[in-house]
Amino acid sequence: MHFDAMGYEAYLRLFVGTIAGMVLGVEREIKGHDAGLRTHGFVALSASVMTVTALTLFYQLGGPDSRLDPLRVIEGMAAAIGIIAAGLIIVRGDNVKNLTSAAHIWLTATLGIASGAGYYPIVAVGTGLALILLIVVGVAEKWLPGRTDVGE
Repeated sequence: MHFDAMGYEAYLRLFVGTIAGMVLGVEREIKGHDAGLRTHGFVALSASVMTVTALTLFYQLGGPDSRLDPLRVIEGMAAAIGIIAAGLIIVRGDNVKNLTSAAHIWLTATLGIASGAGYYPIVAVGTGLALILLIVVGVAEKWLPGRTDVGE
């Protein structure tokens, strides 16, 4: 197998990842969170770019016959996005804010990785499930007794 970083498929992978990130960022933007439309778009785009680049280098430098491992790039992205997401979380006493935004950023990065790898069905299903969690479950949570963190 050969992967062409300058071909149509690579561009599609970047485009799909960015759009998925922006779709998820719309809900955060509407609710007035700092990590909104552009942030989510950038997170997904950067994850897609790194994944496409890792796969391209893997095939350029020997592919399956080499000792290279493109999964190391994903491991690095997971660590980096974990640090960014953790930076969003605010804890004051018993009050914790931005957990949903942090998880949202994490998911956006994983969708970018999936898109960069060309797994469009996973991107579509992941984006759809995230929207269900954000919108449908968000509305349902308002009706649960004892909820004080609704609308995060």
